[in-house]
Amino acid sequence: MKNILILGSGGREHALSWKISQSPKCKKLFIAPGNAGTSNTGTNVNLNILDFEEVQSFVDKEDIHLIVVGPEAPLVEGIYDYFNDHEVHVIGPSKQASQLEGSKAFANDFMKEFNIPTAGYLTITKASIEKGFEFIDQQKDKIVLKADGLAAGKGVLIIDDKTQAKDALRKMLEGQFGQASETVVIEEFLDGIEFSVFVATDGEGYQILPVAKDYKRIGEGDTGLNTGGMGAVSPVPFVSDELMQKVKDQIIEPTIHGLNKRAYTYKGFIFLGLIKVDEDPFVIEYNCRLGDPETEVVIPRIKNDFVDILEAISDKSINNCHVEISEESAATIMLVSGGYPESYEKNKLITGIEAVEDSIVFHAGTKTTETKTLTNGGRVMAITSLEKDFRAAIHKSLRNIKRIQFEKMDFRNDIGFDL
Repeated sequence: MKNILILGSGGREHALSWKISQSPKCKKLFIAPGNAGTSNTGTNVNLNILDFEEVQSFVDKEDIHLIVVGPEAPLVEGIYDYFNDHEVHVIGPSKQASQLEGSKAFANDFMKEFNIPTAGYLTITKASIEKGFEFIDQQKDKIVLKADGLAAGKGVLIIDDKTQAKDALRKMLEGQFGQASETVVIEEFLDGIEFSVFVATDGEGYQILPVAKDYKRIGEGDTGLNTGGMGAVSPVPFVSDELMQKVKDQIIEPTIHGLNKRAYTYKGFIFLGLIKVDEDPFVIEYNCRLGDPETEVVIPRIKNDFVDILEAISDKSINNCHVEISEESAATIMLVSGGYPESYEKNKLITGIEAVEDSIVFHAGTKTTETKTLTNGGRVMAITSLEKDFRAAIHKSLRNIKRIQFEKMDFRNDIGFDL
């Protein structure tokens, strides 16, 4: 039996703690810092997850065997490497391998080297801005601008007008996203439909987890500003066996081959943000951890004891770990604070959670004070349902959302509208 520490505080971490807490192999479960929901699955711990010495002190004190890293920042900062000579196992890639998410330029150069299909691109700094303007002029369609570094899911702009795109490029290079946009990647626009593939890997073998599709825009019909994610469904109706074979042959296996060729240690999850253009998959982005809100539909469909999968990653036996996936469809709808993804208020009283029936409430931006649950973030909670198909699952989640209330609560009614 293992003592396990999950790092993070969002819906993804609540979904992970919900699943891990069901395992007979889990002796004690801690979540740092966690939220109101994770406190029902384990013990919340107030740690600064970017202070690795503080994390190590807790790991030693509580005899932690396994650290599951939820968000990207600790991975990019090198938490795997920090604990490399320690007895604890970290689920996540090394600092070098985490650059697949930490730097868009790094990821594009990696894909170019290993012939992984992605958009045409150019990497720009202030010194080469004129080349950036020329590249923008060459584009036939919309222009995609990506801050090179981590920008909390907000560093990607898709712009119709070339003059506006040049202005936006200038603003990004002048510090719109801080250090994250000191370098900007300009990409050609790929026209298609997006989906997400999750891979559990020990760096050599791999298993594919349930496929999902998320919805990033705040407004219905995929309009308005980008968010951290407003909902998701799994499985994805248009992802055929033929398309998945192409994903394996053209993307997953070359990615793992590339990591090996560059001698990058990778024991964790690869999130592939993909787009289907005609009948072919292209990579939009890599993430080095499970996505959010996709985790809230992927995890409930996995039948395995999740600790078995984590152990197989850490002891390099993932090829022997068959992942069993439920035939049911899962859908999740995110409840967000009014004003999100721009300015919003916190500390709104949440009521009605106990009235939810036959759906799972995954907390994200929540906290508890005495007997009350309050909002504590832009994305507040995800309501996940399992049903025979994604439409029935969406209807069940919407039915339960009517039972939950907090001031200025917002959500999308149309998750799955394009399927």
